[in-house]
Amino acid sequence: MITAEAVIDLNALRHNYARLKEISRCNRVIAVIKGDAYGHCAVEVAKALDIADTFAVSRIEEAMELRTAGIQQPILLLEGCFCREDLAVASELNFQTVIHDKTQLEDLVAIRLSQPIITWLKVDTGMHRLGVQPGDVSEYVERLSNSSNIKGEINFVSHFSCADDKESSVTQHQIDVFESVIADFPGAKSIANSAGILFWDLAHFDQVRAGIALYGISPDENSIGSEYGLKPVMTLQSKLISVREHGAGKPVGYGEIWKSSTPTKIGVVAMGYGDGYPRLAPSGTPIWVNGREVPIVGRVSMDMITVDLGLDSQDRVGDSVEFWGENLPIEKVANEVGTIPYELTIKLTKRVVKTYKAL
Repeated sequence: MITAEAVIDLNALRHNYARLKEISRCNRVIAVIKGDAYGHCAVEVAKALDIADTFAVSRIEEAMELRTAGIQQPILLLEGCFCREDLAVASELNFQTVIHDKTQLEDLVAIRLSQPIITWLKVDTGMHRLGVQPGDVSEYVERLSNSSNIKGEINFVSHFSCADDKESSVTQHQIDVFESVIADFPGAKSIANSAGILFWDLAHFDQVRAGIALYGISPDENSIGSEYGLKPVMTLQSKLISVREHGAGKPVGYGEIWKSSTPTKIGVVAMGYGDGYPRLAPSGTPIWVNGREVPIVGRVSMDMITVDLGLDSQDRVGDSVEFWGENLPIEKVANEVGTIPYELTIKLTKRVVKTYKAL
């Protein structure tokens, strides 16, 4: 019997891609599948998204895995290449690269490549993490334009720091900076992440980058993906492996951090931090059992979680338990735990069996 299982709905994935393309004002959507597609399996996601214009990953190892699996669509390296050897591989395997600092610029103009590379210049519009300062963009463009290693026009990219906050003035400032810097240059422009797609129409430019929203998850902690027509792609589930009578005043689990105030039934679920479920999830965090929410009680252990089923419950060993997904929004769970949905999906371990709903 499979216990800890992540069911990946590939139809929901394709629906979300089409929905985000519909929302955006441009006709090209980059599907971000870094971090093993946010824990959903990059290869399987890429195979299912044969409708995607381009894929984006962080590092060249992720891109190489996709090529090895037979993925032929354009792949953008969001962090660029870290050395000349990586540039040679990128050229050979037809990866697109980002340039965000002087070292990357020097490497790209100095190396002799087997074929030129589509290049994106990253502009620091306010994130202050990676990127060329606005005042240095013209210099970088000139040097790149004079290099035979560049394929076509130089493209431009930036990244939002606060786009999930719809009341913040920071995002509009970043849009203004980006627009002023790239206005006189040809080439594609991209600044919108998932929050940019959903909340900032003026950020769409030529291409948008769909990350967390691609998986049906809202980038805004105060909303859920379904509010924007998105469908959850992952449902994390397991099974009840015990149902026990539990007396009033008795504790359960390590540290005795929770005691029942009344007689009840305790369910034990085959799931724990060994599967990637957060150990710090507090008592009261909801899970879904037989059509209702019930609370986690006691401390999450490596292999098991205990839940308060209620004295009159009829749940039985073998019944399915959902931790997030179709019935219980992951955004709600993340809020209860005090984290973000990104962290929940990406930290699942190899002990969780991934199964895929076919297209």
